[in-house]
Amino acid sequence: MRARVIVGLRPGVLDTQGKTVANALRELGFGEVLSARVGKVIELELTSSDHAAAQIEIKAMCEQLLANAVIETYSIEIE
Repeated sequence: MRARVIVGLRPGVLDTQGKTVANALRELGFGEVLSARVGKVIELELTSSDHAAAQIEIKAMCEQLLANAVIETYSIEIE
């Protein structure tokens, strides 16, 4: 089973990387870029075949290590 965790900053949290990316894109001539947000994608391969159990396990992974609950949100996609 494969899973993808998408982690991003919560709305309202200053994203200095995103700001830098947006500014650089505008300087390169992409003037239509108003803003950018930078996050991370974590791809996991699991031995589990139980979708519900995998969802619970990945949620625990996110809360313990993969995402900082104070400033980040996450979503889980399981294939």
